[in-house]
Amino acid sequence: MRPPLFATGLAFALAAVAVPARAACDVKGAQIEEGIAAKKELREDANAQTVRDLRTLRDAAIVLETYKFPGECEVLLGIAKSLLSNPDKTIVQGGNTDEDEAESLVEAREPKAKTPADEKAAAPKTAPNAN
Repeated sequence: MRPPLFATGLAFALAAVAVPARAACDVKGAQIEEGIAAKKELREDANAQTVRDLRTLRDAAIVLETYKFPGECEVLLGIAKSLLSNPDKTIVQGGNTDEDEAESLVEAREPKAKTPADEKAAAPKTAPNAN
């Protein structure tokens, strides 16, 4: 009885070693927050939106890592780090001041889940029974 158990354990051990482990996305190692704190330009009030955007990218990378998308997480962190490496260019590139576009973006962020009242209003009306 012992040899099959030993062989099974050995097989599992070899399989674990043979399968290359996927490198996890290192969000903490990207040091986005530390980079924000280190850049004088990003600490100015006028650049608060840029800082929020960088933090949003970091948070999105965390979500991708959580859902096991390490490649996409790394790409997103690369984008955030490149934006962080040149804050002057990032500030010039970012920030659309078009009010209509800003309103449409805020509206697009709101969830569009149906409520019970919406379902009642959308239900087809039936004709009353004529007896």
